[in-house]
Amino acid sequence: MNKEELRSNFPFLRTGKVYLNHAATSPMSRRVIEKVEEHVRLSSETDIDNYEFFMNQVSGAREKTGRLIGCPPERIAFTDNTSTGLNILAQGMDWKPGDRIILNDLEFPSNVYAFLNLKKYGVETDFVKSANGIVSTEDIISTVTPRTKLISVSYVQFLTGYRIDLNMLGEFCRANGIILAVDAIQGLGALKLDAEKTNIDFISCGTQKWLMGLKGFSFIYLSGELQERIQPAYVGWLSVENAWDLLNYDMKLKQDASVFEGGTMNIIGAAAFGGALDLFYEFGLEKTEDEVLANSIYLRERLNEIGIKTIGDGWNRGNMSGIITFPHPKAKEIFGALQEREIIVSLREGMIRVSPHFYNTFEEIDGFISTLCEIVAI
Repeated sequence: MNKEELRSNFPFLRTGKVYLNHAATSPMSRRVIEKVEEHVRLSSETDIDNYEFFMNQVSGAREKTGRLIGCPPERIAFTDNTSTGLNILAQGMDWKPGDRIILNDLEFPSNVYAFLNLKKYGVETDFVKSANGIVSTEDIISTVTPRTKLISVSYVQFLTGYRIDLNMLGEFCRANGIILAVDAIQGLGALKLDAEKTNIDFISCGTQKWLMGLKGFSFIYLSGELQERIQPAYVGWLSVENAWDLLNYDMKLKQDASVFEGGTMNIIGAAAFGGALDLFYEFGLEKTEDEVLANSIYLRERLNEIGIKTIGDGWNRGNMSGIITFPHPKAKEIFGALQEREIIVSLREGMIRVSPHFYNTFEEIDGFISTLCEIVAI
């Protein structure tokens, strides 16, 4: 699939809008729309209670998700959002008073509150202080104490776009018996990630951003070793091995990740996610990352040309992502003016955040730059 064929999958492009806001929410592709329409048609007109068909949609999405992050499908469980996934981990561990967790001061709140909520069990949190939009692996490692039990970090920081060195961090955590949890929502779909090779113990990731799925659908990954240490805080009828032996209440819990899928899930979300992943696989994950980073590098260069300094100027390719953010004294006015011209970006913490995806073009970025120059009279 070439770039032109890829772009034909996005109906909104016919409107003339320029969408550079994938770190917030992605537009639906035709692959997602077709899966949603198929589900609605079946559920409303034809084989309404076709359980086997619906479960095939779930198992297909599970297999594709495992392929995405390099793990067996039985290590994947589906849930509703990233916060819920992180709470499955936080509330499932056997915490002792004095256990410590390492976070940092640039995390999205989802990756903070789930762990601050453990203070009632005597768990303490150490916050690594960022510098120039960076929370480095080295700074995290230097914060470790003998009581550090878990480190949770975003693969890509939501505001600055900094991509942390998970290989180095995962190797350290594995060698020191520390659980490594990753909020991957701002990375996956734009960048590759192999959970097992990187020694990640736990991933939580919503699908509505770079992965181009639906809101309210998410997945977790957890290693088999970690699952042995977690007691599910909630269980339901589908958490057990004998789920369809309905009146046998022998609560023998499943041994794979699906134990955390206690009841009927968002099947339409699973079907849509499977369709979204099909598009990535047809285009190619390697090509996807190359396109995303090429757009980010080009965008940063164009902004520098017009005298706008971005957060992360000077970062190497390995620390870059799909997010480019810049401060400006007129950020709020710029954001509003861009919206009026149907160029969609985000306003975050008083800064403009731009996040082009793999289907965006240099021409669209040039249009953004030209419009930005008009707005601020550069």
